[in-house]
Amino acid sequence: MHTWEWSDWRNGVVWWLQSVFVEPEFRRRGVFRLLYETLRSQARNDERVVGLRLYVEGDNRGAQATYARLGMSSSGYTVMEELFTESAERG
Repeated sequence: MHTWEWSDWRNGVVWWLQSVFVEPEFRRRGVFRLLYETLRSQARNDERVVGLRLYVEGDNRGAQATYARLGMSSSGYTVMEELFTESAERG
């Protein structure tokens, strides 16, 4: 799945790859590469889109290496969050 956001800094739309997971028995068979290259092709054909992004766990070196081979690089951002675990905290 992909979502999008407007990037003020890039003056365009960035597509986010979301919830990417390949079952272990299907890894290293080009499943993610095909998905990524298809999405990249669609993004490059849309003049509004200025790039692709995704989240990856800091210690997931295998995934990071895969993404780097496909042309991605670290953005340098660290994600900060506050998660609410109980609905009472939302009030």
